[in-house]
Amino acid sequence: MSNVIGILLDRKTYLGILRNQTGYEHIDYYNQAAVELGMTPFYMCLKHVNTKSALGLSFENKNYTLKRLPIPKVIHNRAMTLSPTSQKKLKALAKISQVFNGQNRHDKLHIHRLLRASANSSAFLPHAMKYSRENLIKAMNREDSFFVKPTNSSVGKGIIKVNAMSDGVWQVWWSNQLPRQLVEQQTIDFIDRKVNDQRYLIQETIPLSMYEGRPYDLRVSVQRGDKGQWGVTGIAGKVAADGRHVTNLAKGGEAVRCEKLFLNNGFDPVVKRKQVEEAALQIAESLSLQIPSISDVGMDMGIDHQGAIWLIEVNGRDQRYQYKHLNLNKTFYRTYETPMLYAKYLLSK
Repeated sequence: MSNVIGILLDRKTYLGILRNQTGYEHIDYYNQAAVELGMTPFYMCLKHVNTKSALGLSFENKNYTLKRLPIPKVIHNRAMTLSPTSQKKLKALAKISQVFNGQNRHDKLHIHRLLRASANSSAFLPHAMKYSRENLIKAMNREDSFFVKPTNSSVGKGIIKVNAMSDGVWQVWWSNQLPRQLVEQQTIDFIDRKVNDQRYLIQETIPLSMYEGRPYDLRVSVQRGDKGQWGVTGIAGKVAADGRHVTNLAKGGEAVRCEKLFLNNGFDPVVKRKQVEEAALQIAESLSLQIPSISDVGMDMGIDHQGAIWLIEVNGRDQRYQYKHLNLNKTFYRTYETPMLYAKYLLSK
């Protein structure tokens, strides 16, 4: 048991292992990294875990074996635990094991407030505030362009973009629909209906650099590795689809190598990449002081027309597939190897 590493998955992903249908999770890379590091990966889902043991799939000698084992000393959480029941089970598990990346869906406004209080990170943050009808009116009086975003969603769901036009008219983008042109009161009423008592925030628009007339941002994979220290495993560009305001690949965005994007905008690709990495590491260090279990994140970062670097949001469960789209196979592999290196480090402590 001394070399067993638990990998906690969503039930659907866990059940798909033997059918080789694990969605975005490239389980083979976990297996390859674990074998090379002399460890045994043990795949689990919360449904089959109790306070003493877990029923799961152990990968040994190139095969999976269903077995019940004592709770592993170290567990890498890749499951999305949104329900109160699953959160309670995860907390119980964390009391008897070192569960890293335990809470991996972070409220965007909470993260913003934590980082705003940090001298090392606040410079990278666009202005943001909790959504309310009153704050919406304040934003419309102060900003020419802003986003209204759910504080607890992913892949660009539910995002509203608002741009000021002339004569008190506002352009409003919602979902896949064509932008609407609404007067001020119509804009307020429309957004308020869409928010409908859900948790949203208002965030100023970053004037993102463009590629072929489309805005882009960067997914930066920041992970703890073999000595427990943060490092940047990879950076990939995400370019919005024509006429769209979100860059998510799930919403039609295109993956482009960051060096190509930097060159296109006249930035030195070596210098700019180093600047992005340094900013991401400062943000990760700041966050980990407040959330000790955080260890494997995907940051969405933007670069404005002047080359300044901004944090858009922090994703606690980086899907990593942007590297596969770009044929950056070594980087894609390292995003799985690095958490295994960290797990081995934790086991040795």
